[in-house]
Amino acid sequence: MATRQNSSNGKQKSPRIQVVLPEDLCDQLSELAKQESRTVSNMAKVLIQEGVKRHEIRGNSESSEIENKKVSTQSFINALEKQKTQRLKGVPKRLKFKRN
Repeated sequence: MATRQNSSNGKQKSPRIQVVLPEDLCDQLSELAKQESRTVSNMAKVLIQEGVKRHEIRGNSESSEIENKKVSTQSFINALEKQKTQRLKGVPKRLKFKRN
C-alpha cells in the first residue's frame, strides 16, 4: 500500500512506494536517468507510467480480440444453420469401425 506523508505546510504529498531492485536493474535505471537528465525516482515513475499504459492497451486489445472471435464464431454457426440439409446418397465407402 502506498504511504502518504504530510509536507511542512500541512498538505499531503504524493503517495510513495518502496521497491527492491536487483543491482543490475538499478544500474540500468540509473544509467537511463542519467541519459535523460532525470532523477532515478522520476525515471522509475516515467517507466512505470509507460508500462501501465502498455498493459491497459494490451488488455483492451485482448478483450476486443475475444469479442471478435465470439462474433465470427457466431456468424459461422448462423451460416451453418441457414444451410439446407441434404440426404447422403448411399453408404459412405470408406467407413471403418474400430473394435475394442
